Amino acid sequence: MLGGAAAGTLVNGGLGDLMRRLQQTGYGDTADSWVGRGPNRAIGPAELEGAIGRDTLQSLASETGRPYDEVLSELSQSLPDTIDQLTPDGRMLSGDTTNCPPDAMRN
Repeated sequence: MLGGAAAGTLVNGGLGDLMRRLQQTGYGDTADSWVGRGPNRAIGPAELEGAIGRDTLQSLASETGRPYDEVLSELSQSLPDTIDQLTPDGRMLSGDTTNCPPDAMRN
């Protein structure tokens, strides 16, 4: 199973950048739920593909040697929990938006 490893690879490019991409593509409230306290909202494979971009996901599929659709499906399931675990106490601990609450990144 790919799960958290794929999410970790995606987040490795920068949690702040990933959060901005999600916000800019209309999934800010969903992404904020992953950082904030409380339940994590789900994101479907098609939504995640639109937010992250096919090229990024295709690169991840190539790096892992897994089929694109499998990577996309597993990533949509694991990304919310991975980001939740990387943001204890409802805030980001590292990256280009250190200790910044999720709604403070909005333009």
